[in-house]
Amino acid sequence: MGGIVGGGGGKPDTSALNAQIAENARLKAQQEAQQRTLAEEEAAKRKSLRGGGSRSLLSEARLNPESGVTTDLSGGGGSSLGG
Repeated sequence: MGGIVGGGGGKPDTSALNAQIAENARLKAQQEAQQRTLAEEEAAKRKSLRGGGSRSLLSEARLNPESGVTTDLSGGGGSSLGG
């Protein structure tokens, strides 16, 4: 008669509770990862705005942008220098 009154003696099922705890931990880790990536992106933006360095005005289209632009004025064309 113990089973009818509640003296059955079995452990309560905690699998749903354990699953909820695991889900909460996963969501918390995911949120922390998102916050970390947003903070890293903001830091990168601030760093790029703070100082561009010497290469900020150099073109990346050329293989060696430090060499500058060479102009050939020996063609006798439309040079306005010393005309």
